[in-house]
Formats: sequence, structure tokens, C-alpha cells
Amino acid sequence: MFGAVFLSLSWLMMQLADGELDYISKGKGMQLHGDFAIAGLFPLHDTKEPSDGVPALGQCNGGTQNKHGFHLLQAMRFAVEEINNSSTPQPLLPGVKLGYQIYDICSVSAGVLATLDLLEQHYNSPSSSGLEKDNESMYNKSQRPVAVVGPDSSSKSFTPAALLGAYLIPQISYEASNEKLSNKVLYPAFLRTIPSDKNQVAAMIQLLVKFNWTWVALLGSDNAYGLEGMQSLSKHAPHHGICIAYQGVIPAFSTDTIQNMRNIVTGILTTKVNTIVVFSSKSKLKGLIPYIIERNVTDKVWIGTEDWSTSSQISGIPGIHTIGTVLGIAVKFSAISGFEEFERKVAEASMLQSDTEEVNVTMSSGNECLQSTDLYSLARNKFPLDRYDITSSFNVYKAVYAVAHALHKALGCDSGACQMRRVDPWQLLWLLKEVRFSLDNTSVYFDINGDPPTGYDIISWVWRGAEWSVRKVGSFSPDPILLTVDGAEIEWNNMANSREVPLSICSPPCPRGHKKLQTGQHICCFDCQACPAATFLNISDPTNCQECLWQQWSLPKSEQCLNRTVLLLAWDNPLSIALLFFLASCLLMTSSSAIILLLNLNTPVAKSAGGRTCLLMLAALTAAAMSSLCHFGPPSPLACILKQPLFMVSFTVCLACITVRSLQVVCIFKFASRLPPVYDKWAKKHGPEFTIFLVSITVLLISVLRVSINPPVPDQDLDFYDDSIVLECSNTLSPGAGLELAYVSLLSTLCFFFSYMGKDLPANYNEAKCVTFCLMVYMISWMSFFTVYLISRGPFTMAAQVFAVLFSVLAFFGGYFLPKIYIIVLKPQMNTTAHFQNCIQMYTMSKQ
Repeated sequence: MFGAVFLSLSWLMMQLADGELDYISKGKGMQLHGDFAIAGLFPLHDTKEPSDGVPALGQCNGGTQNKHGFHLLQAMRFAVEEINNSSTPQPLLPGVKLGYQIYDICSVSAGVLATLDLLEQHYNSPSSSGLEKDNESMYNKSQRPVAVVGPDSSSKSFTPAALLGAYLIPQISYEASNEKLSNKVLYPAFLRTIPSDKNQVAAMIQLLVKFNWTWVALLGSDNAYGLEGMQSLSKHAPHHGICIAYQGVIPAFSTDTIQNMRNIVTGILTTKVNTIVVFSSKSKLKGLIPYIIERNVTDKVWIGTEDWSTSSQISGIPGIHTIGTVLGIAVKFSAISGFEEFERKVAEASMLQSDTEEVNVTMSSGNECLQSTDLYSLARNKFPLDRYDITSSFNVYKAVYAVAHALHKALGCDSGACQMRRVDPWQLLWLLKEVRFSLDNTSVYFDINGDPPTGYDIISWVWRGAEWSVRKVGSFSPDPILLTVDGAEIEWNNMANSREVPLSICSPPCPRGHKKLQTGQHICCFDCQACPAATFLNISDPTNCQECLWQQWSLPKSEQCLNRTVLLLAWDNPLSIALLFFLASCLLMTSSSAIILLLNLNTPVAKSAGGRTCLLMLAALTAAAMSSLCHFGPPSPLACILKQPLFMVSFTVCLACITVRSLQVVCIFKFASRLPPVYDKWAKKHGPEFTIFLVSITVLLISVLRVSINPPVPDQDLDFYDDSIVLECSNTLSPGAGLELAYVSLLSTLCFFFSYMGKDLPANYNEAKCVTFCLMVYMISWMSFFTVYLISRGPFTMAAQVFAVLFSVLAFFGGYFLPKIYIIVLKPQMNTTAHFQNCIQMYTMSKQ
């Protein structure tokens, strides 16, 4: 079915063609007969395609001569004759003569017609399984090519590749780079020695990324090569942050497309891009360049494809040196040893011949080579051989050698002699896919898609006045993707001393820590906004400020978050060590005082201080001092529960004892005659002890209730500081804590009131000044702490709370117990009943 469709197409093309197949176009005379032939499709002339879209074929000789196609033709002739005349000890095809059959494909129609002629030969070829006895006769009558080399472009390759693929006739193109030709379902017999445009697009994108050109224009020729390349580049560019500001399709030059050309230039200037990627064939681009020069477009960077970046057809356009810097993707350069000498001999021979003579020009006189007058008319032009011609000629050279290596395997030439037998094209196709050899240090083989795994050179145009040259400035490897460019070798804007890379961006980069706010349809156009505190800008997402983790913080305009500092009163902190010594001193004083009082419990001083109540007060002060241990280190559940209640209850016990004792003394000395009988009962039936117990149990119940309803637990305060975590207990300022504080404050007020009432009592019973001092120190200490706590939560604040606890304990100890311990230890004469009675008598006499 597939074959029938193509045969129908063939018949249609033959009918619509301008007459039958003309043998000048076919290339009669440009043949070399041999045991196995290779067909070559080369553009020896350039002709215009019909404008009405009708597939008609004009005379190729009527077009302009194509010097590039001439060099390609000569490369094939050179490769064939080099193989046939090899003098090495191990020739590639010993005893086998390669031939060629060359067609001038001056247009797409000519290429299709040449392909149909090849299929006709294939259809009419001998069907015998072995080689005919009369080899010469057979090949003279019908020399069936076993492989095809060409065509020169993707546009000319699609139809031949489909036709030849239907019959599995191997086709090796030297310049058709379109990515679609790698599809083995549609084009099963297509191979090439030029890299696929897939790799060229990757190289262009890497070049744009290398120099941070993110705001670019994209131009493509109006053919398969340009349109497919544009589509592929447009598809992949956004993944690398590249924005296509403008896209234009370059039409074939004609009087009808002049305005289109000028519109393209206007589009480039309007979008204010400085880098233009031109994915075009040289034949289309040369029509646009004059209009770029006409508008005085200068100081731009032009990135070209392998088809035009090294072509003298483009560099030779007058005034092109003014357009700016031209960087190009070029097939890796490799010269063919002896090729220039071969072309020189052809040119010399052509000058000796007339248009009607047919003379053999070969590497040796033993070959039968019939040359057409058309070939010699081309050779007389002595076309210069530039870099682009050499590169493409080497691709042709590799294609011919690939076929020869496949024939080497098919004919079993490893033994030193080839077995002369029939080789069908489909057999050769499978062997071609497996060839692997080296030519001039270049590895030649095909991957699964029929593509060569080769990279590109990165080139830059260099101008010295009107003299043009190409300089290699880097290279590109597709597997793995690797671009290397020596920026110092590039002369930006044709200035030899210029080292500043031109910018091509829509918006300047945002400062560090600023997110991008897109201002239009392109991601390259944006405003910048600083990231606030506690957020950071992730490089992988430049459009959003991400929040830091809870244990991290950041300043505004940050690109990363930092771990918060953990604030606690560590055991090994110098402040902690000093406070622990302070605590030890307090514990030593309270415990030693308790022992002294216990041993002197029946003395007047101990009795006046409260007797056994003193021991309870000292125990309470000791417990209050011990509560400070809950403030050191990371908070634990037990420490959080005990820290506040233990101090509050202990201190309340102490205050209650002083308050009750002050009340008793005032009542005895000032209100003895006016006291109601109830007081006597209260005093004699353990009323003071019960009062102390009741006052203490009340605060204890408040504390227990608070802890039960809303228990404090270890907590992390993340709000007080942006850059720190405060390790503390929760509910520090809860309503329950406020109630405790209010209760203790009320008790402190009563204590101060009763103590102050006894300011004029006998010296041995007058603690007004001491108690007042104690309470003042106590209040000042805690007011100072609360002030610091409201403005700071660091280790210093935690140490201040411990200090307030210990200083309160020390204040009450120093103000109430220290004078009494002083009398007991150092003034025993004042610790007698007589001394106390004398003081009471003097107080009584003074009142009378």
C-alpha cells in the first residue's frame, strides 16, 4: 500500500514535470561505472521554485552556479577514487571498484525526480541472487546504486527520505539536520553525517544561558529547516528562563516580500533586544540582510546556525560588518588531506578542455570516468574553498566511507579479498547502522536514530577592515551537554579591545533578597520587591518569598534563614556559677542560723524572735532559696510546676510568721488593757499557729488550683525575639499567677503595717526598721525584675529572677535573723532575762 502511494506520486510528478527526465539534470556523464555504485544528490545550480505551488521542473542549467554544491560533488569523487586507488597494505575494498551516479538537485522538484529515477533503476534491476557473469554489461545497462548520499537540505530531504525509506534504500545526508528526520517510523532508511538540529537548539540555548541573554528575538527561514528550528527553540527556551520577545519568519526574497522583510527589522528594533537568534538557511537569510543594513541596525549580537554562520554567501554581503557581533554554531571543522590538490588538478584540466570534449580526470589514469561538459564549466570558475565548504565536504567524505565500510562487511573483505556477490540496499542499511571507524581522528558511527553523536564548534566572526575570517571560540558536546566558550576570544561589536559582554535583558536582575513581580506576559520583565523579615528568597523560586521554619529567622532581603539562638540560663554560664555560689551562701546562712536558734531556743532572744516559729521561717526561706534551682538549664515539667508555687508558698509562710508575730507584740505592748477576751483565747489556744497555717494553706490552694487548671509546661517563646527562642515555662503571666502575686502583696502590706506600728517598742521587740528594710528590698528587687522581664527575656533576665529570689531571702534573713544571731553569738550578755526586763521597765517608765 505504502509503495503504491509513492508510485502514484511518482507518476503524477512525471506528468507535471516540464517534459521528460532531462539527462543534463540527471547528470549523464557524471558517472563512474563500478561493481557497486553510490548515488550523489548535490545542488550544482540554484533555481527558483514555481510561485504557484505546481510541482514543475525547470532546467537546472538555467540557474546560477552553486560553488558549494560543486565542492560537495568533488568530495564524493575524491572519496570514491581514494578508496578505489588505495595503496595501503590493507585496502578497504580490495578487488572491488566503487562507482557513482551524480544528480544536480537544483530544486526540491529536481531532488524528487532524481529519487524517482533511482527507484526506477531499483525496480528494473536484475533479480538474480548472484552476481551476473557479464558484470560490465550489466552495470552499463543498469547500474543500480546501493546507497544515496544527499540531499543538501532538510526541505529537499523529506520526500526522498520517505520514498527511499519505503524500499529500505540507505540514504546518508551531509547537511539535512531537521530533527523530524530522526523519526525511524517515517524515515527508516535515513542517516546523516551532520548533527541533528536537536543538538543545535541545545547549543544555542546553552550559549544564551552562558552570557545571560534572556531577552532575545528569534528569526527563522520559511522552510522546514527554519520553522522546525524556531518551534523547537521556542519550546525549550522558557525552561531556561529565556524569553522570546519577537519571532519573525524570513520569506523567500521577491518584490512581494520586501515589506515583510522591513517589518521584521522594525519588530527587532521595537522590542529593543540586543541578541537575535537566526535559525535560517543561507539562501533565505541573504535576502533579509540588506534591509537590516538599510535600517542601520548596529551593536547587536547575532547567533547563527551551522547553515549560514560560516558561509561566505552571507559574509560577502556588502556592509554586513556593521551589524554587530556574529556568533555561530558550526559543524566541527576537519580538513580532508589531499582534497585541495585534487580540486586544483580538476580546475587545471578543465582549462585545457573545450565544452564538447569528454576527458577523464582521475587520481590515476586507470579509471574510466566520463565527465560532462557541465562539470567542466563549473570547474573553470575556480571556486574558492572556504571553511563552510570544507566542513560539508568532510561530511560527504564520511558518508562515502561509511558506505564503503558497510560494503566491506557485506562482502567479507576482512580476509584480504572481497567476495563478489549481490548486495541489496536493505542488507547494506543494517550494516551501515553498525559501522564504526575513524577518519582523520574523527570517530564515525550512527546512533539508534541514524544521527552522528558529534558536537559543534562555536565560532565568531572577525573583521579586519573588509577582510572576513572565522575564529573558533568554543565547543559544544551533546552527550553530556557541555558548552565551553572562551569569552576573551570574542571581539564584541567588532572592536578588538572590547571585553564587555553586551546585555540583552528585559529587566535588570533583582538585588539579593528581592522577589520578582512579573509585569507582563514575559517572565523576563518584572519589578523587584524586598522579602520581609522571617522570609527568604529561594533561588529555585525567584517569584515568591518563602517563610522560614519556626526554629529559624531572617532579616529583610534575605536569601537564607538562620537558626535562632536558644536563650536559657545554662548551668555553665558564668552568671549561673555566680548565682549558685550565692545560693550556696544563702543555704549555709539559713541552715547555720537554724542550728544556732535550735540550740538557743529557750533564750530570751530566741523567744522574742518567735521561738519555734523562727525555725519555720528559716525553713521557708531555705525552700524559697531552693526554688531558684528551677530556673537553671532547659525547663522541665517538674521545674515548671514547682518554680513559682514553691517560692510563693515559702515566702508567704515567712511573711505570715512575721505578720502574726508583729501583731502579737503590738497587741501586748499597746493594746493590753483594751484587748477583748477573744484575743486571749486566740493567743492561748494556738491561734497564731493556726493563723499562719490558714494564710499559708490559702496561697497553697491558689497555687494548686492554678497548676491544676492551667499547668505550666516547658515552652518556646518565638514571638518576643525574631532571632531567638526563649526556653521558658508557659503561663508565667496567667490570671492565677496574678492572684498569687496580689495575695502576697496584700500580706506584705499587712506585715509592713503591723511592723511599723511597733516602731516605738522596746529595742528587743522593735523590728520595724528591719522589717521595713526587708520589705523594701523585696519589693524593689521584684519590681526591677518585672521591669527587665517586660523588655528582655535573655539569660540576663533569667539570672535577674534568680537574683531577686535569693536577694529577697537574703534581705529577710539579714533584716530579721542576723541581728538576733549576732546577739546570741557575739553579745550573750544581752541574751538574758534581766536585760530584757530592764528594757521593758524603761519602755514602761517612758510611757508614764
